[in-house]
Amino acid sequence: MKYMMTYDLMETARNTNQWLGATAHAFASYPFMSMMPNPAMDWVKAWGEVTERTFARMVVKPDWNIPSFTDEQGKDRVVSVNTVVERPFGDLIHFHASNRKGKKPKLLLVAPMSGHYATLLRKTVISLLPDFEVYVTDWHNARDIPVSAGKFDVEDYTLYLVDFMKELGPDTHVMAVCQPVPLTLAATAYLAEEDPKAQPRSLTLVGGPVDPDANPTEVTDFGHSVTMGQLEQMMIQRVGFKYDGVGRMVYPGLLQLASFISMNSEMHSTAFRDQIIRAAKGETSDHDRHNTFYDEYLAVMDMTSEFYLSTVERIFKNREIAKNEFVVNGRKVDFSKITNVAVKIVEGEEDDISAPGQCLAALDLLTGLPDEKKAAHLEPGAGHYGIFAGKSWRNNIRPLFLEFVAANSGDQKPRKSAKVVSIN
Repeated sequence: MKYMMTYDLMETARNTNQWLGATAHAFASYPFMSMMPNPAMDWVKAWGEVTERTFARMVVKPDWNIPSFTDEQGKDRVVSVNTVVERPFGDLIHFHASNRKGKKPKLLLVAPMSGHYATLLRKTVISLLPDFEVYVTDWHNARDIPVSAGKFDVEDYTLYLVDFMKELGPDTHVMAVCQPVPLTLAATAYLAEEDPKAQPRSLTLVGGPVDPDANPTEVTDFGHSVTMGQLEQMMIQRVGFKYDGVGRMVYPGLLQLASFISMNSEMHSTAFRDQIIRAAKGETSDHDRHNTFYDEYLAVMDMTSEFYLSTVERIFKNREIAKNEFVVNGRKVDFSKITNVAVKIVEGEEDDISAPGQCLAALDLLTGLPDEKKAAHLEPGAGHYGIFAGKSWRNNIRPLFLEFVAANSGDQKPRKSAKVVSIN
């Protein structure tokens, strides 16, 4: 599999399906077709519309498109995105609200590098902007990074987080979502020894695999059922000549997307069938529920091969985090060194990716942290996505998170939370 030909073959298949959809849509839209009304042409047009959009979105990084918000004084604040730290594999970006009065606490949102872009946290960012100066780790697509930039594995990821935390300073609250949870915990422990004053005030870990074996899922079972050699042969490919990262070994985003969809293939098939029916009836729009979700879900990015393989081997197979045996830059990370950073765990009862218990295992590692600085919440009925976006997040988890931050903000006064409206 480790050939440019296989990488380009997938891109060729995607490009061909996009072209077929565009062709069908254009053909069925000819004015001539209206002279002889035929329901079959409506179906062809609808299929083409949905197919073209679906395959086109797979190679496009979504925009943040953060709307303005109304603060507690009733003033509208326009939001701009600024790059604070620029690195080859990822940037630290800041969502700046114009002319904001008063000081808001800093919040670092650590986005996953697990196939989707950081924009997956768009709704989370929108919901938190009224209460925080929000910063996000904006990871880059590996296919666009030249081979000359070097490698990027779990240790490099952890050191990026260390540098980002140092940049923001100690008066920062950190929230890690899904995949980066164990590495964010490791970065905090790394700072506890190297530069204790740079540690954040609080750390909120949302649905991540600290101990994947605490409650195995289909994801963890797959990690144990294949060898590293099989993974490397089956999943790793070289970036083709079309992109700046030509020759770089990656786990392709299109291959990851196929895995995502296969986990709930029936649900996705039904969703696209229903969308074609709605398109044939003229009931679709650019920002309907289906397109809003799938424009983000289908936008995938390549991961460096060393990051993907080291994640599977060290986090899932060897459980280095769970066993407190993780090494970064030649130094063993000791989680017991975290003694004054408040830690909150958030899990979803119906999470089938990082099941309840996997993230909660972090609290057992923090033997040096007083119990009063530990907290945990299990959200009833919530799936993986629901614990950081959607109704469960807005109505239950976000208010609890604000209370947790306010209780651990030192001399910062607790704030009255702004109301967050539903974002469909």
